[in-house]
Amino acid sequence: MAKRTLSLLLLLLIVHGTGASASAEVCRLLGQPALPLLSAQKDINIGASLSFHRSALLKMHPFTSRPEPTKCGSFNLRGFKFAQTLIFAIEEINNSTQLLPGVSLGYKIYDSCSSVVQTIISGMALMNGYEETLSDTSCSRPPAVHAIIGESNSSPTIALASLVGPFSLPVISHFATCACLSDRKRYPSFFRTIPSDYYQSRALAQLVKYFGWTWVGTVRSRGDYGNNGIAAFEEAAKQEEICIEYSEAILSTDPKEQILKTLEVIKKGTAKVVLAFIALGDFVPLLKEIVQQNITGIQWVGSESWITSRTLAETKEYSFLSGSVGFAIANAKLMGLQEFLVNVHPDQEPKNEILKEFWETSFQCSFRNSGSGGCTGSEKLAELQNEYTDVSELRIANKVYTAVYAVAHTLHNVLKDFRSTTNGSKGELSTPQKMLEYMRNVRFKVKTGEEIFFDASGDPVARYDLVNWQPAEDGSLQFKHVGVYDSSLPSEQRLQVNQELVLWAGNSGQLPVSVCSESCPPGTRKAVQKGRPLCCYDCIPCAEGEISNGTDSSDCFPCDLEHWSNESKDRCVLKLVEFLSYTEIMGMVLCIFSFIGVLLTAMVSFLFYLHKETPIVRANNSELSFLLLFSLTLCFLCSLTFIGRPTEWSCMLRHTAFGIPFVLCISCVLGKTIVVLMAFKATLPGRNVMKWFGQLQQRLSVVSLTLIQVIICVLWLTISPPFPYFNLNYFREKIILECNLGSALGFWAVLGYTGLLSILCFVLAFLARKLPDNFNEAKFITFSMLIFCAVWLTFIPAYVSSPGKFTVAVQIFAILASSFGLLFCIFAPKCYIILLKPEKNTKKQIMGKS
Repeated sequence: MAKRTLSLLLLLLIVHGTGASASAEVCRLLGQPALPLLSAQKDINIGASLSFHRSALLKMHPFTSRPEPTKCGSFNLRGFKFAQTLIFAIEEINNSTQLLPGVSLGYKIYDSCSSVVQTIISGMALMNGYEETLSDTSCSRPPAVHAIIGESNSSPTIALASLVGPFSLPVISHFATCACLSDRKRYPSFFRTIPSDYYQSRALAQLVKYFGWTWVGTVRSRGDYGNNGIAAFEEAAKQEEICIEYSEAILSTDPKEQILKTLEVIKKGTAKVVLAFIALGDFVPLLKEIVQQNITGIQWVGSESWITSRTLAETKEYSFLSGSVGFAIANAKLMGLQEFLVNVHPDQEPKNEILKEFWETSFQCSFRNSGSGGCTGSEKLAELQNEYTDVSELRIANKVYTAVYAVAHTLHNVLKDFRSTTNGSKGELSTPQKMLEYMRNVRFKVKTGEEIFFDASGDPVARYDLVNWQPAEDGSLQFKHVGVYDSSLPSEQRLQVNQELVLWAGNSGQLPVSVCSESCPPGTRKAVQKGRPLCCYDCIPCAEGEISNGTDSSDCFPCDLEHWSNESKDRCVLKLVEFLSYTEIMGMVLCIFSFIGVLLTAMVSFLFYLHKETPIVRANNSELSFLLLFSLTLCFLCSLTFIGRPTEWSCMLRHTAFGIPFVLCISCVLGKTIVVLMAFKATLPGRNVMKWFGQLQQRLSVVSLTLIQVIICVLWLTISPPFPYFNLNYFREKIILECNLGSALGFWAVLGYTGLLSILCFVLAFLARKLPDNFNEAKFITFSMLIFCAVWLTFIPAYVSSPGKFTVAVQIFAILASSFGLLFCIFAPKCYIILLKPEKNTKKQIMGKS
């Protein structure tokens, strides 16, 4: 204990001279000792530092005379109520036979005046006592008290916990909520019965997020309570994607200009919700200025320091606070407390000035005035309605009550173990370290049924009531319970709100909206505005093929390969499958031309059949002519297999139906060309070459040449046949359903073989074009093969470059164009002679020299 008293000795010792005799008196205190305002000396004493006044009146000292004791102003009925609740709990414990039997508890209650300096003075007095003389035994005695209850505000509590922490004297606060006090290294002996702001700040962030407010302003006390509370809120708000437009700090001692500056920031702000993490005393000056400027329409969210203040709620000028929401400590009922409070009277301790000041404040009278404004002492507290007598809101008072019982249960456990091991007397206690050790493990239930224990940081379980300020019939405001928050539950279940019971700012039933930017609907994404917080953004439509199916999406997500975004960009739909169908105009047109080709071929066949005995039909093998017409019919019809939804069978059919009929057609034309050449050679004397290329040879040549194509197609279909294929490469927004070639070599072999025969036929026809006949069929075959080759030569680049269904259309066009070319160039001249020039349809005319 030498270290504990050293600081006091340095301040208070005055050496009287070298002639001082060695005696029990070492030094004498000069000036007035710090005395408790309320005290009762018993077997074991509990200390307390409470705010009986709201502020200490600061005074400049000239250092020319002994300073006067610090005076305090603005009597605090709430703080005095806490003190009486402490005394009530101690008397209840002293009357109990179960808790601390045979031991009476006393108390020493100091007024801290909400001042750090006064709190330190109180703490020093509670540790060292307040005797006027100090002896050589002062350093070896136990502390004057075994635990200290207090303070109400965080900053004074930090000072008190820092002061007594090195001496392991337990400090238990009922209202200091700063999260910084949970630091065990800095405050090893600190406990509290009220939850830390660490939990309240996160609860407030979850509450703001729950109501959809992403754009808020904050006002805080410029002290440990406000600074640490808002810092924790900002951290939690960032996790909840909540933006803070402004953060203002004020103090009750600030000049009016500073208060007005803060108010101007609030007025200019666009946030409709303001979080006031502020001590009650610091909030009042701001509220008075708000009343003066008649500012309304703000949705206030409050911390527990003021959200259950009966003083604010009963002040009609503060009706604009109607609709405020915030977390408060769970309410409780303490049986017998109201009777105890109203029985307090100055006559109980006539010399106690604090009781007189309390009486004068409560009844607005004075004991120094014997006139009409004087106090008679006959006034009745039971008839008074104020913050002191009101027991409907015992949220914080219950925490004072719980703190006293925490000390009592700790003492009970210490004494119980002490007696069982040493058989000591009731006044013998272990060291403060022992008291601290037992308090860390204390666990008990209070009369309200709540189980009390402290975690490793000295904090209790965080449980809050969500209260809403609603107007009462008398014009004041009442606290409506609309939800709860319990940190012991899973994170998604901690906050529970009955939103139907909530009344909002302006007594409106409509939930206010406080956002920097309106929510982005599905189909858009957020784009943060440059230089502004994340909550301020523009809504950008998703790109093609991307969607956002929720509001306020940060990104648009691409659809998979088989899907595409719908028109509103809020969901992925199956891509449009495109293929050349019979129902679309292009498919219909190609079908019509195909049927026209079949019809014309049939008409020519019918015409040739009617005139099959005429020289023009019988010239150079009529059998080849009919076979050529048949193959042309197949060529026109095969184009139909390319139209419609590709299937496994249709893909194999269309390429074989294209390759075989065309080779059959070219084989017939080639046969006719060879017949023309052979016929000319046969006209020369002594030459009989037709025997080498008669009808049998013509048939065999056609069959042989066609069989080669059949073999190629069979090999193609056997090894790697064409198959339906969803082509996703051409277009992002649609799928091309086409026939994959399977083996590209097979396709080009079919096409190449057809082209080879076409070129051969063209060359032979070209050589026979000038044979001296009136009707030289080789000339017309040359024209037909020229068209045929030209069409298919242009088909190749068009086929390769055409996307989707146009690839199929190009192939159909090539089939129809080449088929029409053969039909018209070979058969149109013959039809002309048969129908319009029958006089030329004679053998003499046909065989005549030109």
